[in-house]
Formats: sequence, structure tokens, C-alpha cells
Amino acid sequence: MDSITGSGAPQRQPASFVMKCGGSTLAALPDNFFEDLRLLQEQGNQPVIVHGGGPAISGNLERLGIETEFVNGLRRTTEDVLDVVEMVLSGSINKQIVRRIQAAGGRALGLSGSDGGLIQARPVDNSAEVGFVGEVTEVRSNIISGILDLGYMPVIAPIGVDESGQRYNINADTAAGAVASFLGAARMIVVTDVPGIMKDSGSGKAVLPAVTVQEIDEMIASGEIYGGMIPKVKAAVSCIHGQVQEVVIVDGSVPGILSRVLSGEEIGTRIVQPK
Repeated sequence: MDSITGSGAPQRQPASFVMKCGGSTLAALPDNFFEDLRLLQEQGNQPVIVHGGGPAISGNLERLGIETEFVNGLRRTTEDVLDVVEMVLSGSINKQIVRRIQAAGGRALGLSGSDGGLIQARPVDNSAEVGFVGEVTEVRSNIISGILDLGYMPVIAPIGVDESGQRYNINADTAAGAVASFLGAARMIVVTDVPGIMKDSGSGKAVLPAVTVQEIDEMIASGEIYGGMIPKVKAAVSCIHGQVQEVVIVDGSVPGILSRVLSGEEIGTRIVQPK
């Protein structure tokens, strides 16, 4: 992605944290995760949530008989596919997350990147291959600021829009990183179903407390990171750009995980930008 600039550049104190989570992971999280979010909000923190929903999109496309394929990890997005992507991300998944936060006593407001032109986008370079997939050019952070100032945590579906009103399917990790960068947040929390990046310590697998992007590339090349962990790690790395200097991968099923990360406890894996 190109460097992110524009009128949506940071205009406020950084949000406490930006959290990214896949739709399927969020659906499986225990109630105490959302109670932890509510507690953080009551303590004056300002969570900003960006979510995905790939499996639910695929399931709905299959039920509707709409073919889908992936090109270099990006879903090929025709107009028909885009209708389903928007329906699932901005509709069912977004509202499910909002309802769970509110059921736990928190205050949340769901929106998509097309609302108010929140996430401005343009076609990716290989749009001829992947269709209506976009990259972020600007996040109108004043919209998020306004929601935070009202005492709500924004829950954002990664749909982008351009000046003509054309919608784009935005990779959730890329969208989360852009939101964090425009808000001036230096750290992101990526909630997954794994405790972090695992490495063989000789006496079994152990969680790496910290790793650089370069070290991750080396571990993938050597086979130390393999299988289903590769896309999880690459997704976390893709959140690091702009002002985002650190991404923390955590297991959302661990009680009080967000509070523990924000309190400085060494839990999960920190992926850091090299100095």
C-alpha cells in the first residue's frame, strides 16, 4: 500500500487501542471477552474495532450459488460478490458484534467504511484480476472521533468507497492498520484463536514474546512457522504500516486478555517494526 495521507490524518489524541478480529473468531469468543471490553470502556478506554468475515461470506455465496475464487489471497470480487460481501460484513456480522457488546453492558455503534465516506479507497493495482477490491487512501478519522466522544466504541466493517460512490471490498487487516494509523494509534491488538506465534524450544512449543517482521519472514522461509499459522501471522504483519509500530497477537478466549495486554503484561506475541 502507498503511504497514507490526506485530510483524514490524525486530529485527536490516539485511541486507546484498535482491535482487529475475524468474524468467525468473534462469533466464537466467550461472553467474558465482551465483558472485558465493557470494563475497559467504563475505565475510560476507547476501543475501536475493525472486523472481517471471510467464512460467513463464503458460506452465503455458496448458498446463493455465486462462484468465488481467490487470487494471491484476495477474493475476486464481482458486483454480485460485492453485494454479498456488503450484506454480510455491514449487516449480519457487524450487528452481531454490536449486540454482544451491548448485551455485556457496553456501548457500541456499528458502521461500515462507506458510511459518511469513512474509508476512502481506490482499486488495487491488479484490479483487472480481482475486481472490486480496494486499497485505503484515507480514513476520515473525525467520524470515529465523534463516535468515541459520544461514549460509543465504533465497530467498523471494512467496505471502502471512492468519490463516485463505487464500493470496494477491503482486506480487514489492511483496513484495521489504516484506521489505527489515521487515529494515531501506535499499537494494534489482533484477536485470534491462537496464543501467539509458536516456536519449538526443544522441550515443546513455546510462545515467542516478541518478533520483528524480518524474523517472521525468516521463520516462514525456514519452516518454523508453517501451515495455518502462516496466514494468521501474515495478516497481523499487514496491519503494520503508517504510524502503527506494533501489533500484538493474542488468544481471545483467555479471560481478561485485552485488559492484560493494555496493562503491560507480556502475553501473546508482539510483532514490532525494526528501529
